[in-house]
Amino acid sequence: MKIWAHRGASFEAPENTLAAFSRAIDSHAFGIELDVYAVDDERFVFHDRYLERLTASPGRLLDLTQVQVRALKVFGQQPIPTLREALEHIAGHCHVNIELKGDIPSQSLLLDIDYVLQRKLFKPDQILVSSFNHHWLQRLKHRRPNINVGALTTCCPLDYCDFASRLNAYSVHVDVDFVTQELVDDAHRRALEVYVFTVDEGHDIEELHDMGVDGIFTNHPSFAQKIIEGLPGINRSPLWHY
Repeated sequence: MKIWAHRGASFEAPENTLAAFSRAIDSHAFGIELDVYAVDDERFVFHDRYLERLTASPGRLLDLTQVQVRALKVFGQQPIPTLREALEHIAGHCHVNIELKGDIPSQSLLLDIDYVLQRKLFKPDQILVSSFNHHWLQRLKHRRPNINVGALTTCCPLDYCDFASRLNAYSVHVDVDFVTQELVDDAHRRALEVYVFTVDEGHDIEELHDMGVDGIFTNHPSFAQKIIEGLPGINRSPLWHY
């Protein structure tokens, strides 16, 4: 079961910062999930629509200029990186899941992705783009059919994973509260990976492993890896190598 570091190793360092990404790499996570908004013609790695929780500043992220965003610090400690800065920092040490939190033009997003691919910092299959807005994913697939996309959901649809098949997605990302064995089985019949968010408790990790999910998003990748390595039948050698 693959371990995705949710917003980096956000249990150990401020979320969606280079520090959190470094901790995730150190934990040998399979991948890092990060969130991206477009602000003033730049792509910034940030989760919240509003600034207060993460920066103690009032207002909305989308109303700022690039200069204003760069002046902020997450929890008063770490600057907000751009997507390109984050990708250059991770540099292919693990996979990356770019979750689109806002309507980012496909051309702009692909500029950053192509930049790191051309410099061979990543292999194409190491990059996954996901969103709750499936229209954005469809637009991206039309522009770049071979890019891997992940379709997010916080429900268990009546037709299970048909929505992801229609997108020609690589994976389905489902809330831990709504994942079922039937959904997992349906995804696998459609050759879709199943990734579950956000999973920090040992009992949930064990249950999802038994269900056959392909990966979890967790704030504490080191802890999750210890749980997985302790499960019956798991090879005790390191889980992921690059």
